[in-house]
Amino acid sequence: SVSAGDTVRWVVGDTTSGGASGEQVHILVKPIAPGLSTNLVIATDRRAYHLEMRSFRETYMAAISWTYPQDQLVKRRHELQRSNDAAETVIAAAVDPDDLKFRYEIEGDRPHWRPVRAFDNGKQVFIQFPENIAQGEAPPLFVLSRQGEPELVNYRMRGNYYVVDRLFAAAELRLGEKSQDIVRIIRTDLKRRS
Repeated sequence: SVSAGDTVRWVVGDTTSGGASGEQVHILVKPIAPGLSTNLVIATDRRAYHLEMRSFRETYMAAISWTYPQDQLVKRRHELQRSNDAAETVIAAAVDPDDLKFRYEIEGDRPHWRPVRAFDNGKQVFIQFPENIAQGEAPPLFVLSRQGEPELVNYRMRGNYYVVDRLFAAAELRLGEKSQDIVRIIRTDLKRRS
């Protein structure tokens, strides 16, 4: 409901937009002259808004709005889940299950972002992270050279996977400055030979 103090010199009305699932109420307020002031109370099913309004000759506010942070968070989580589901579908469609090789060990520290598993299809390596990877900082991936030196490698994030467009014998995920979390991904069929 909407209540205004001065309804003689301020015209107050409302309208709605959107469909049934996303209907939005718009409160329309128009003063009839500059130099006026009044109050406006808007009561919703969640909150009551108390506004002090003043009219000016040159300046006006075209629109104001409020958001509910909890609703935004829930919406973002749903969008993220849909994105992850779509990414897994894309990865599944691009990968023949008969070509998958689960020949990687994950060693080292145990941060919240530690990968669940790693596998390849003979061309690309897929590193699967826990679902909560998107809620914090993601670690950069370094491929280890034959001398054990870390080198940056190109990869992309698809949902909760890193997709690396090459194979590697060993790689590291590192995060942190002074106290780094380091997780190693080592290809086991090459590890035995060395």
